[in-house]
Amino acid sequence: MSRAETDPATVPAGTGAAVRSPRALWTLGLLRSELSVTFRRWRTLALLGVLAAVPVLVGIAVKIETGDGAGAGGDAGGPAFISQITNNGLFLVFTALAATLPFFLPMAVGVVAGDAVAGESGAGTLRYLLVAPAGRTRLLLTKYAAVLAFCLAGTLVVAVSALAVGALLFPLGELTTISGTRISFAEGLLRALATALVVAASLIGVAALGLFVSTLTGSGIAAMATTVGLLITVQILDQIPQLHALQPYFFSHYWLSFADLMREPVYWDDLMKNLGLQALYAAVFGSAAWARFTAKDITA
Repeated sequence: MSRAETDPATVPAGTGAAVRSPRALWTLGLLRSELSVTFRRWRTLALLGVLAAVPVLVGIAVKIETGDGAGAGGDAGGPAFISQITNNGLFLVFTALAATLPFFLPMAVGVVAGDAVAGESGAGTLRYLLVAPAGRTRLLLTKYAAVLAFCLAGTLVVAVSALAVGALLFPLGELTTISGTRISFAEGLLRALATALVVAASLIGVAALGLFVSTLTGSGIAAMATTVGLLITVQILDQIPQLHALQPYFFSHYWLSFADLMREPVYWDDLMKNLGLQALYAAVFGSAAWARFTAKDITA
């Protein structure tokens, strides 16, 4: 072999790019494969179906309750937006997100995240995935990206379902914000989209927590159950007055701050606290998942 073939200084400039390109293509292929597997599972489709059904049930319940011309549940202690649904169906989007965020959305994300690694291990496919030139770090990042994609997909399913049901059952038009000001329907749609994106971002901490739990066990069912159990526990602790000093650090504490997007002007304080807290949880539990997964002895 000649020196020109072995000396790095003599390697053509395009060679490095040619070497890196297959790696980038492999990463995209791995992500595409992971997304395909995740969203083709019957369990995932069932979760999305349940999420889509919640706005339908809420919309029908409000329509039946207000069928005699009475007001909606604003006086009954319901979500802040529910009293506005009969005046404008777009408010069903905000109400559905408020109804699903405390339990349904995080539970669905916890199931998908908990099964991400543990499910592969339990099925005996994790070892074969690592035989391919993916690397543990790249595989873990791909798994997390797929879970984040489900966070966005689940939130958008709720929002789109609520918008469709609201348009069918109630009138649409200008909106009255929480502050009492009027905004156009187009601006209301933009705020509804922003709200859905904020709700999806509110779930990245749960996704990282579920992924970490998934690296601790080889049983997908155990990982899903543990993640959902932690979600319920944190939600309960967040309602105990004696723990008020700790509650601002619970990942669920600022979840409903998305309602501030419907104020004029928008209140950003709690929104930014929520996003910052989610980023902190993602960094802490993402790092813990990486440390565990890269050091784990994969035997299945």
